[in-house]
Amino acid sequence: MTTTTLAVLVPVLPFLGALTGLLLGRTAPGFVRPLAVLPTLASLVLAAVVAARQGGDNAVDAATELTPTGSVPIELALHIDGFAALTAVLVATVATCVQIYSTGYLRDDPRYPSYAALVSLFTSAMLLVVYSGDLMVLLVGWEVMGICSYFLVGHYWETREARAASLKAFLVTKLGDVPFLIGLFALAGDAGSFRITRILAAVANGGIEHPTLVALLLLAGVAGKSAQFPLHTWLPDAMAGPTPVSALIHAATMVAAGVYFIARLLPLFEASQAAMVVLAVMAAVTMAGSALAALAQDDIKRVLAYSTIGQLGYMTGALAVADRGAAVFHLLSHGAFKALLFLAAGVIIHAAGTNSLAAMSRMGRLRDRVPDAYWTMTVALLALAAIPPFSGFFSKEAVLGVAEHVVTGHTEHAPAAAGWIVLLAGLLTALLTAAYATRLWLLAFRGHGTEAPDHGRQPLTMTAVLWVLAVPSLALGGFAFRVLPDWFDGHDLTPTLTTSVLGTGVALAGGLVTYGAWRHTTAHAARVPLGAVAAHPGGDAGQVEAEAIAGHEPAYGDIAYAPDPSDPGRLLLGPLHRPAAAGFHLDAVYSALFVRPVLAGARLVRFLDREVVETYVRGAGTLPRWLGAAVRRAQTGNLQTYVSALLAGTVVLAVAAVLVATGA
Repeated sequence: MTTTTLAVLVPVLPFLGALTGLLLGRTAPGFVRPLAVLPTLASLVLAAVVAARQGGDNAVDAATELTPTGSVPIELALHIDGFAALTAVLVATVATCVQIYSTGYLRDDPRYPSYAALVSLFTSAMLLVVYSGDLMVLLVGWEVMGICSYFLVGHYWETREARAASLKAFLVTKLGDVPFLIGLFALAGDAGSFRITRILAAVANGGIEHPTLVALLLLAGVAGKSAQFPLHTWLPDAMAGPTPVSALIHAATMVAAGVYFIARLLPLFEASQAAMVVLAVMAAVTMAGSALAALAQDDIKRVLAYSTIGQLGYMTGALAVADRGAAVFHLLSHGAFKALLFLAAGVIIHAAGTNSLAAMSRMGRLRDRVPDAYWTMTVALLALAAIPPFSGFFSKEAVLGVAEHVVTGHTEHAPAAAGWIVLLAGLLTALLTAAYATRLWLLAFRGHGTEAPDHGRQPLTMTAVLWVLAVPSLALGGFAFRVLPDWFDGHDLTPTLTTSVLGTGVALAGGLVTYGAWRHTTAHAARVPLGAVAAHPGGDAGQVEAEAIAGHEPAYGDIAYAPDPSDPGRLLLGPLHRPAAAGFHLDAVYSALFVRPVLAGARLVRFLDREVVETYVRGAGTLPRWLGAAVRRAQTGNLQTYVSALLAGTVVLAVAAVLVATGA
């Protein structure tokens, strides 16, 4: 087969798997798991073959016109360069791991068939975004992911939290998609095409009349999809969905789409200095704010959610200093260790049996009970904290290194202001990232929460996936920075001495200070169990999570705990802890600025409709109704009455005629 044919099959196979799974889910449940895993696995194999054939050489381009439009054509186009080839491998790898993991995690879930089909459709949509060479076709995958996220985040739709989270994710991302769509049309109008290659050619020739306006419109959609400030608030709440869904969204799909989109069209953003500075500010605020919020969260999944927001900030920061190689390098590295973190968190949720979603204050001493999660999560947290030689060190260092190059004037593709903003915010975030990663590890594995009952070993499908993802989390960075430049436009990704020392130094400082704060609080803390009731044995992780989200009493090991007083986050943040734990009250701000005015407007419209419009309509019908009632009273059905009325009318007419004649 040609490379083009194989590339077409990569997104098509998961789509066919999703369609077949939806059709056969109820009639042939035995085929659900193979239909979930095998098409995605086959897509991974084909994506790897496409990447091997592409090899970082010239991009693979193919196109056919979809339908005549009379103006700007829409084409089914492929554009597969080194970035697209490797990103597709990442998406397919994480999706395959999630599907395999889910066969154990949701083994007793009655809605598993629809869940598995939606995951496959989600994967297909992201692969379409990655390979597409036409922006309108890319938009199809972009929007399909939004629909899939709505259903998957709301998987436990019986609970209020899941329903609210799914609706919030959909609405916030759509808020960004409106200007995004306007920006796409404006861009295509200037370039005369939706084809990415032709748009980039128009940018190079100065054919885009208003690059700043177009870039800012597109950034709104990117901020929504990739959860960047100020449209990031939906992502922490999306933790109401099953944990494997969180791994898929955070590691390889949806949130990665916005970063990848900017990487595709980076020359357009480079054409506007203002857009690059705005992107840098957005990245800096996102990085620092999300890291502070992560340090204050008690729910392990919310810590990881804010961590994702911050790491995406690093990627957009790299793009703000005009280096898509560093951005996509961190996208690949982050995809591996963040998927591992979420899937390991799913194992911990089951083992801890907590009566909230995954409260770290109620965990502790889990090392011996979940050794697979302990060791693999330790690897992933070290990668997240950017400690050498783990993969996160090399990819994060690539971002800091290119920011340093901009500051020192070694490149002129980005304004120096953007370089300073990204560099300083990146170093601060490195300190905070190591702090909250250390805190998570200490509270989850060495905390003082009351020990929950043991629910037995996890299925092999869950634990094996952790070790598979641990390999790239540990080893990807060590050779990737030597190999990837050939795939990434030849941009050098070698760590630089200055930022390597600074980045590693602040990360070690963050970890050590957090450990010291934990030791200090532990020395003065007393564990206070609030009592316990009989344990309820059995069950699966998905049910634990569903009942936890619902706010029910714990399904397994129904033990009440006191909050862990050894939490170092409170000591480190001080007065910032409360606002950071609430996400700096951005939801309240948005509620005051947008939600309440909209609701007030809706109430006004309802009042006008009921009290003004309907009153007018009712009034307009009153006179005919009265006339009808009068006529109805005259229709008695009595023949004598009709004859009497006829004679009376005749007399009246006769008298009137006489009077008229006399007057004449």
